[in-house]
Amino acid sequence: MKHYASIFLIPMLLLVACHPEKTKDKVESQEQLVLKPFSDSLSVDTFKVALTGDHLNTMRIEFSIKAHTGQLIYNKQFKAQDLISNYRSSVDLKKEESQLSFIRNEYKLFLADENFLEPAVTENENPDHNTPDKSFYQELKRSGRNGFKYRTGKETSIYIAWSDSQSSVKPYYECCQ
Repeated sequence: MKHYASIFLIPMLLLVACHPEKTKDKVESQEQLVLKPFSDSLSVDTFKVALTGDHLNTMRIEFSIKAHTGQLIYNKQFKAQDLISNYRSSVDLKKEESQLSFIRNEYKLFLADENFLEPAVTENENPDHNTPDKSFYQELKRSGRNGFKYRTGKETSIYIAWSDSQSSVKPYYECCQ
């Protein structure tokens, strides 16, 4: 009986060893979670970033924030190709392998500690021409709410925070790196 099993097992192992699956352009879905106070200063919300898609042309970085209540309060998706296009002039992204490496790195750094801003706006900061809503900026100054920033391109970052007055996540600053 053992002899028959080895007759089938050995050729299968050889077949797999001689024909490894091409994984160079294939990516497994991954996700990261971070718990931080955001929509409430006493309770933690769940920040989630996921890398999805089987190939570079279908890959996405999906970012979401769920409040401590379980409600989805923020959701953004970024196509890998769009991110690559935004950086093409400053980073060598001609080869597919370098593009994959770049997207994986952006995914890994998305929830880095330096992107969590505590508080979003300090009392010494003042709004400027990159502030889309000056009254919201002032609200953040008064409330001391935490913020979060993420990059959408080589020279563009979006800063977001929870608005108590509008019960939603809003951008409070959009600017350069």
